[in-house]
Amino acid sequence: MPASVAELCEQHQVTLAELVTRSGLDDNRVAAIIMGRWTPSPAERQKIAAVFSLTSDEIAWGHKTPVQHLYGHGPGGQTS
Repeated sequence: MPASVAELCEQHQVTLAELVTRSGLDDNRVAAIIMGRWTPSPAERQKIAAVFSLTSDEIAWGHKTPVQHLYGHGPGGQTS
């Protein structure tokens, strides 16, 4: 199973500041990607993957925040 950016940073001992510098991306964007709050564009994926000498297909991308935390009670959480 592919590792997330956060897991790769831990495995390779890459800090947020190092990932920002090496990828050339904005620090707020990189922080959001690491925390799983932002799904990066294909270009951003390539830049981050290059830091770890991987292809973007070898990294798990995506949001980690469940929908119910963003929009009220979520599925099945409604009361009548």
